[in-house]
Amino acid sequence: MTLSRTATTFAPPVMEARRWLEGVSFPEDRPLMNVSQAAPVDPPPDALRQVMADVALGRDDAHLYGPVLGLPPLREALAAQTGGHYNGPVTPGNVAITSGCNQAFAAAIATLCAEGDEVILPTPWYFNHKMWLDMSGVKSVPLKTGADLLPDPERAAELINPRTRAFALVSPNNPAGVEYPAELLRAFFDLARNQGIALILDETYRDFHAQSGAPHDLFEDPAWQDTLIHLYSFSKAYRLTGHRVGAMIAAPTRLAEVEKFLDTVAICPGQIGQHAALWGMQNLGQWLAGERAEILCRRAAITAGFPKLADQGWALLGLGAYFAYMAHPFAISSAELAPKLVQQQSILSLPGTMFCPADDPDGRSQMRIAFANLDAAGIATLFERLSQVDAAR
Repeated sequence: MTLSRTATTFAPPVMEARRWLEGVSFPEDRPLMNVSQAAPVDPPPDALRQVMADVALGRDDAHLYGPVLGLPPLREALAAQTGGHYNGPVTPGNVAITSGCNQAFAAAIATLCAEGDEVILPTPWYFNHKMWLDMSGVKSVPLKTGADLLPDPERAAELINPRTRAFALVSPNNPAGVEYPAELLRAFFDLARNQGIALILDETYRDFHAQSGAPHDLFEDPAWQDTLIHLYSFSKAYRLTGHRVGAMIAAPTRLAEVEKFLDTVAICPGQIGQHAALWGMQNLGQWLAGERAEILCRRAAITAGFPKLADQGWALLGLGAYFAYMAHPFAISSAELAPKLVQQQSILSLPGTMFCPADDPDGRSQMRIAFANLDAAGIATLFERLSQVDAAR
């Protein structure tokens, strides 16, 4: 019997991890620390919430179907911002607004791949990318990264065959946190162009990059749209995760195909969220700079406090954006350790096995910590709890 599309892939990892909380009581002096999901838990700033309320109450058209590819003013604003930030030619005709960045990835794959095609994903990979490829009948080809968690273009070249349609890179990376150097992204871009395949570059966490300027020069190439499919998310920047506002920047010819996909999936992105994203771009630059500064402070707190864990055999493999990617020192798999952390230390985190192929032994020793919702004091508490773990219990 042929499996259904959904049966070809695994359960959503964040939802799977939440089930570990069922029936567990957390003591008052050790409340739950949820570092499993890379999403802000605070609502948008009050001024933005007021704008959303005003749109909901004052704009009748915000409750109707909108353009499939998104509101023209938002497309124009993102084109201008992207072109300015990356010093390259980007027009509104290059921009599609999607219901979250995951939908942008799904739409990109729909335009690229047929049954049995292949996409190369560095490991550890973002699990939703793997899940969508599974459900699309597309083979995920793992590209094992080195000790620095950076993918090697030469190794990637060896994996290309006639069914290869794209590389899919995430930078700053989810789950590893590492920021891909500009020269590495250029090497993948050039390789993709030479091989006639696409480079999908997911920059969901761009606003929290340690580098203040453009993290690469790909948009400076006059013919970037022949190869590059760029993905972005407003969700992390403006705390709009529940409103699902993402984007794709690509060639207009590709967006004509994307429009077919989006029209049959959601018809149009939610309009209130789009108005919020536009207002945020126009008015919250200084506020967003403060959010980035706070994330960088928390990143520094992890670096400063990690020796406490390093002394016990933990290793910090990657750090950046919302993520710290660690290797634990215990004999058991991270898949066994993660539920123990809930029981013993009231920590909900994701094991590396959720980001790697089943036959990759590296995942057994790795953990992802999403620290965006922990301040410096919370990070210190997290490290104190991790230092007390007894994996034998």
